Amino acid sequence: MTAKTTHQNITLHPEDNNRLANLCGLLDENLRQIESYMKVEISNRGNAFRIKGSEKNVPLTEQLIVELYRIAEFEELTPKHLHMYMNKNKSSKKSKIVEIDNETILKLKKITITPKSKAQELYIKGIYQSDLSFGIGPAGTGKTYLAVACAVHYLEQDLVKKIFLARPAIEAGEKLGFLPGDLAEKVNPYLQPIYDALYEILGFERVSRLLERKIIEIAPLAYMRGRTLNDAFIILDEGQNTTIAQMEMFLTRIGYGSKTVVTGDISQVDLPRDIKSGLKDCLEFIPKIKGTHITAFNSDDVMRHSIVKNIITEYSKRKK
Repeated sequence: MTAKTTHQNITLHPEDNNRLANLCGLLDENLRQIESYMKVEISNRGNAFRIKGSEKNVPLTEQLIVELYRIAEFEELTPKHLHMYMNKNKSSKKSKIVEIDNETILKLKKITITPKSKAQELYIKGIYQSDLSFGIGPAGTGKTYLAVACAVHYLEQDLVKKIFLARPAIEAGEKLGFLPGDLAEKVNPYLQPIYDALYEILGFERVSRLLERKIIEIAPLAYMRGRTLNDAFIILDEGQNTTIAQMEMFLTRIGYGSKTVVTGDISQVDLPRDIKSGLKDCLEFIPKIKGTHITAFNSDDVMRHSIVKNIITEYSKRKK
């Protein structure tokens, strides 16, 4: 049975040529991408749009275009960005476009970052509203990147005096003892994802200056022992690779006026089999503590190539 065809006319407000160009893309490539994804036909003259398609897809496309037009004010809508945003909505069980809360849009000095999924939005809200937040889930869900973005936002708003980012020194089965240099030099390659996020958000020169002035510190977790960090935004990345003792040490370093975020993927623990992950352990009691928040991401929240999401799903099945 053929679906009944309908059409809908919409006018986007406020009229803004820059936002309109951002929404439509170069040579209307964004509109063609939306057409292909939503299985509709879209035509426009200025800010007046006409959508033609099935009775189910036309109203959904209207919601999508209105939401993307709103986001276009803050962030460049590239085909890659559009793909990730629509792929998230495709995985939603409800026939409704995810609408992003303006309060979770991070307007930084260099760039503006918009959450691409409901989980990312809840994650940002949890970071804002809690002293200690956890982002748990697979790679590619934006856990580390958004935590770093929130840290930069807090620094730019003078809500903290410094950013401290740490990672445990156990990664992917490699033995640090066989690598040249001191502990900092050995661990530095494993801290690269944190550097990459900072460079994208702040720019290379600004990051270098902040590192030199120690306003930003990036270090292996062992360097936190004996310290208390006040008025700081503290991030522990790859928390699943901490031991129980290391996690206890980390969580008790939190000082006055500080905000802390722990990220990790409990399905990717690199510790020896007989050692329990400190992240797994603390997640058993953290929900009982006031002022904490946990955001659980899954394969539907992966913001990389769609094949990555499917690979993560299959590996998860094999581990059960």
